[in-house]
Amino acid sequence: MKIGTDYLGDGVCTFTVWGPNLATVSLEIISPQRRLLPMQQLGEYWQFTGRDIDPGTQYLYLLNNSESRPDPASHFQPLDVHGPSQVINHSFGWSDHSWSGVPLETMIIYELHVGTFTPEGTFTAIITRLPDLRELGINAIELMPVAQFPGERNWGYDGVYPFAVHNSYGSPDQLKQLVDACHQEGIAVILDVVYNHFGPEGNYTSRFAPYLTETYRTPWGSAINFDHAHSYNVRQFFLQNAIYWLTEFHIDALRLDAIHAIYDLGAKHFLAELSENVAVLSQQQGRKLYLIAESDLNDPRIIRPPELGGYGIDAQWSDDFHHSLYSLLTGDRTGYYEDFGLCEHLVKAYQDSFVYDWQYSHYRQRYHGNNPSDRPPSQFIVYSQNHDQIGNRVLGERLSQLVNFDSLKLAAGVVLLSPYIPLLFMGEEYGEQSPFIYFISHSDPHLIQAVKQGRKQEFSVFYAQGEPPPPESTNTFNLCKLNWEKRQAGQHQVLLSFYQKLIEIRRENLSLLQSARENLEIGFHEEKKLISWSKYRENNQIFCAMNFDNYQVSFTQNFASNNWVKVLDSAATKWLGRGSQLPVQVKLQQELTLPQQSFVVYQKSTPRHKQ
Repeated sequence: MKIGTDYLGDGVCTFTVWGPNLATVSLEIISPQRRLLPMQQLGEYWQFTGRDIDPGTQYLYLLNNSESRPDPASHFQPLDVHGPSQVINHSFGWSDHSWSGVPLETMIIYELHVGTFTPEGTFTAIITRLPDLRELGINAIELMPVAQFPGERNWGYDGVYPFAVHNSYGSPDQLKQLVDACHQEGIAVILDVVYNHFGPEGNYTSRFAPYLTETYRTPWGSAINFDHAHSYNVRQFFLQNAIYWLTEFHIDALRLDAIHAIYDLGAKHFLAELSENVAVLSQQQGRKLYLIAESDLNDPRIIRPPELGGYGIDAQWSDDFHHSLYSLLTGDRTGYYEDFGLCEHLVKAYQDSFVYDWQYSHYRQRYHGNNPSDRPPSQFIVYSQNHDQIGNRVLGERLSQLVNFDSLKLAAGVVLLSPYIPLLFMGEEYGEQSPFIYFISHSDPHLIQAVKQGRKQEFSVFYAQGEPPPPESTNTFNLCKLNWEKRQAGQHQVLLSFYQKLIEIRRENLSLLQSARENLEIGFHEEKKLISWSKYRENNQIFCAMNFDNYQVSFTQNFASNNWVKVLDSAATKWLGRGSQLPVQVKLQQELTLPQQSFVVYQKSTPRHKQ
């Protein structure tokens, strides 16, 4: 049963809504002319097909002749989360017919928030920035959730209409225009979707059916009902949602938010069923569509194929990598950073993806994780910054506000030269200094106060001092907007060029682009805070040494030949460094001196880059 509206053309539209416990449901046409139309009960669903219903028609469902509510599967909410839903004609003049996608293992992902990425904060405004991203080397953008949330400003994780594009960002057609433009630029589009909870304002799903269960509790309240009575139709709701974005909007991949809060103890987990459905759709479309999970579990079962007992998700974020890098750069040991802070941790993240793979976590006070060594590096996404890790700070400071310029370059090298799929957070590439603070625009003052209190409790584990900026303030939102003009001059322009160079090196070296665990040799010296590694693939070999200390370090690398040529030195004056002390070409058993908070890359092959 296809839920929501299905516009069939010539003014004919079908409306379908799930309501197993409702006595009556009527379709209430609000505009252009008010009408009340009784719906037919079909099992647990209610349906109506009528004429003279054109795109743009606004409607509600009248439940039990007592209350009128928007469609849980609304495709657009032109006013707000409390107002009527709108009929959408999804026909669109796509120009991406030859688009075959971007292979996951080659992606360089750029996470962005639609509302703060540009001054306008719209889908259309992003299109004008795509050439800049393409010039940087980005081939995939990841949109933070765009599903309809309350008010005009939100991170997107308070969405209550999973099928509806948020009205302040633009129309469904304008999101399609953005996706189409991305594909013309050779850029894939990943959409962040939230299947673990509904937001706190405007969620009327329980008026219709048992979408929620009290058997489990999430950090945001009641859990989605994935495994109790009537759960089949709840699962269908979200399965259809995934297919909807991938088909109607030509989205290339879905990023599944906080899947550790998707509670399902059934024999077939919802995620496994979702991956099966997307695999079938991939075959039908003739191009690979991807699912990427955010998970706090460190559980490789999520990304193992079904034949190995896994859920079949294509990739997952690795917070252990971020925590290892961040704590090493900043010295922060508060909150979950208590479990990190040594070179040993970052080396393990490079080698094994998870630092905690059934190791004892002092922060959690229990053993955590499992061994993912049977999974290739291309199934893990790593980053030095993302929306959560920045927003988890009271003032939402980016890394550019916490460490010096040399450390920013070092962080970029760690991520972009890693064996994994790199993700950048918008503005990171030029050292954006505007914060990214949690913001909302709920209409209920009691709810706003609850959000403030909840955020303060979250910050308490980081021993944070002071009050976070008011999340409901327009000023807080505006503070988070990018300052694009900064990327044109000074350190910002140099850092942007540095990111471009790193991405170029990554793309031109097979050992970096097609990395395997057995092709990485890595070591560290904890006292010197020195990490060095080499990667090889066929005839291509790369060596890198990274100094995380506040002092220069000297070391001798046991090269087997003389034909190692320097391709990048972050300490070079070209990159506003302290000046390079490293030779262009290394001799056997030559002592090398690496300045503080810097790294160097040597290549054993005909050099393609000039220092």
